[in-house]
Amino acid sequence: MLPRTLNFLPLGPLDWIALAWFFVWWAGYVTFAGWRGRTMPSLLSQMGKFRRMWMQAVTVRDVRIGDVNILTNLSNGSTFFASTTLLILGGLLALLGTTEKVASVMAELPFNRISSEQLWDIKVLLLVGVFVFAFFKFTWSLRLYHFCSVMIGGAPPPEAKSGEHERFVERAVRTTTLAAESFNNGLRAYYFSLAAMTWFLNPWMWMMATSWVVLVLYHREFQSTALRTLAEE
Repeated sequence: MLPRTLNFLPLGPLDWIALAWFFVWWAGYVTFAGWRGRTMPSLLSQMGKFRRMWMQAVTVRDVRIGDVNILTNLSNGSTFFASTTLLILGGLLALLGTTEKVASVMAELPFNRISSEQLWDIKVLLLVGVFVFAFFKFTWSLRLYHFCSVMIGGAPPPEAKSGEHERFVERAVRTTTLAAESFNNGLRAYYFSLAAMTWFLNPWMWMMATSWVVLVLYHREFQSTALRTLAEE
């Protein structure tokens, strides 16, 4: 039995199971990846080593224009995805005004389960929520990269004491790592949004797509050729 406060939602038991499956796997994978990345090599942890080498090199350079250019390139990725996310959100909100027409088209697709217009709106709103989450992650990543640019501008000169260099390196590595993690979480939201789109067809397909996305993310972050290349000594 569903709680009375949820009875007004036109979701069947299978829809609720698929919805729980989606969020449990998403939150569970994020938690698992953070835990495993502390004990086993991952793309994020390996790039962390290179970020430390980068910031250590910054402290011995007088001219740091190249370092600022690197940060600009990194922030361009966050800017691109943040802008793209806004366009997607605009399209999804516009889709809410054409529910009847689009639902009738989707009903003709194979494996599609006939659903009410209210349920269709809920599915669209789920995607809206996923992309709002992604937008906040990308914009926060962008701000953190801007903070890093300022930090590099105020980095101690090569002739400064080693203690100042070490403190700068630690702060800069932590800040760039936070920016990378925020960007990574935004990208994960894009992956899971692709899985959420299959809910328009069938809850079973949604659960299978969610599981497939988790497997793809795990392989890329912990078993990929790119990781083995970065981990080579």
